[in-house]
Amino acid sequence: MSIKVIKTKSLKTKFGTLTVFTQSLKIKDVLGMFYVAVRGRDEEEGAVQRVLNRQRIALIKKYILEGNNFYSTFILNWTETTFKPEFEKNEISIPVIPFSAQAIDGQHRLVGLQEAYKEDDSIGDKEILVTLSLNLSTKDAARIFVNINSEQKPVPKSLIYDLFGEIENDTNHSINRANDIADDLNDNIDSPYYGTIKYPGKPKGVGLVDLSTVVGSLKKHLESDGVFASHKLTNLQNQKVVILNYFAALRFYYEREDIWINKTKNPFFTNAGFYGAIEHLIKNLLIKCAEKKSFKVEDFKALLDLPKGELLLKSDLKNLEGKSQRKVVVDFLQENYLKSLPSQDEYEF
Repeated sequence: MSIKVIKTKSLKTKFGTLTVFTQSLKIKDVLGMFYVAVRGRDEEEGAVQRVLNRQRIALIKKYILEGNNFYSTFILNWTETTFKPEFEKNEISIPVIPFSAQAIDGQHRLVGLQEAYKEDDSIGDKEILVTLSLNLSTKDAARIFVNINSEQKPVPKSLIYDLFGEIENDTNHSINRANDIADDLNDNIDSPYYGTIKYPGKPKGVGLVDLSTVVGSLKKHLESDGVFASHKLTNLQNQKVVILNYFAALRFYYEREDIWINKTKNPFFTNAGFYGAIEHLIKNLLIKCAEKKSFKVEDFKALLDLPKGELLLKSDLKNLEGKSQRKVVVDFLQENYLKSLPSQDEYEF
């Protein structure tokens, strides 16, 4: 039986001790070569993949059948020993042999493509970008896998709207943006809420403020006609900095009395406290900082002006239901904000 051989332009690159070849290949040819080697199940070099998630594959299949494709590279490891790809003068010859190339990165996308191809064979003639290594050891394959899945953080989903300016027609934009801000609050080591956002599925006791609270308190204000946009704060970076600086100012007053990190005393480590703090920011402080053209921590500190020895505590929210707790938080911040305003005698008319 004759073996089909693909000959195409290729880029040879060396990363440390590893040599890889990158080229564009038809989907049907890649599907004719790849396979998945699962760590702990398949006893062969390069077996680093996790067990496939069927739900994720179904979503990818749907995505492809809707006419979408992938622009990021797929990483394969050639393991067939009898026949091997040959590279010469910027061209590579690759024999199309079943089960000849392990999927190092992109296993779910490839299986999703495979499932979609069964329903629409025209998908097979589309092309994807493939980076091919030859006979990697398990150690080298694991190093690539770990680098991709831990060291390289994905771009925030809502950043696409800043790059391309397409937000008005996407109802999910403000939700995506609020999620991205929540991630930064939780993952940024300088954030007052570092490691304290409670994500769905986290073990009991891990996290203090629910992700749904962060998203719910912010999403309507992040819409294309929301408060942030009305103050010309439309990109992710500026919105994140405003929120981080605001909470950094709030933290200043509570750290001064060694309360901020005390989760039994800090009222802002509750859902009601976070929600109330955002309500005060939106209602009172954004416009003041916008008028001053400055959203620095010092500006927020001056506007908050919280009294030493008279801070709101978590115990002040005890035995109150959610809305009443939020009102107590807002009233506390509002009262001190009004004290920071000039007296009537200081106004000019």
